Amino acid sequence: MAGKSFFVTGTDTEVGKTIVSSAILEAARTMGKRTIGMKPVASGCDRTSEGLRNEDALMLQAAMTESLAYDRINPVTLEPAIAPHVAAEQAGRQLTAQRLVGFCRGLQMQPADLLLIEGAGGWRVPLNDRETYSAVPKELDVGVILVVPLRLGCINHALLSAEAIRNDGLTLAGWVANRPEEEPMSCEQETLNYLLMHLGAPCLGVLPWLREPNPRELAAFLDIDVLFEN
Repeated sequence: MAGKSFFVTGTDTEVGKTIVSSAILEAARTMGKRTIGMKPVASGCDRTSEGLRNEDALMLQAAMTESLAYDRINPVTLEPAIAPHVAAEQAGRQLTAQRLVGFCRGLQMQPADLLLIEGAGGWRVPLNDRETYSAVPKELDVGVILVVPLRLGCINHALLSAEAIRNDGLTLAGWVANRPEEEPMSCEQETLNYLLMHLGAPCLGVLPWLREPNPRELAAFLDIDVLFEN
């Protein structure tokens, strides 16, 4: 069984969840850990000769140490690059937390030291008219890793996300600051200092902007020892 399981969420969409998740997997690899990454639902998939494939899920697959079939890493593939619940509706499919939890639990049974489950968008992204994606980590009862992009407004978004995670009864196991643009945000260090003081969880690292993001290179900026404690 997977020794440690974490759900990776972001303060919003397009904040770097996949590159952060892949970098964490690479950092764990350097520690000699066996790792698995999964993205239960992916919209914006491309048609290939092997079926629908998602760029983010393929990055996770390349970063993990264990060899698994693509459809176990990304069991729900949706072609339109829109919100998952809308993409599913357009495809005549239904997303439910129970179904996604089942996929996750299947991978939790795989021998590994670390399983990362990457969500979609932020904490309250809808799955359907009644459920949000947050129901999945809540049912799994796993720790959460929050990705915070260093840009204007990130303090508010990060604090609200952390509050929602804790209000759902889960632990914010750590957070990663990610620079999404080449030009640093104004008052970046002041922003980081505030987040360090007020998020109430370990900062696993601050990732630099790279023109071509490379998880192995970015892994050097992470300290993930705390994820394997206890």
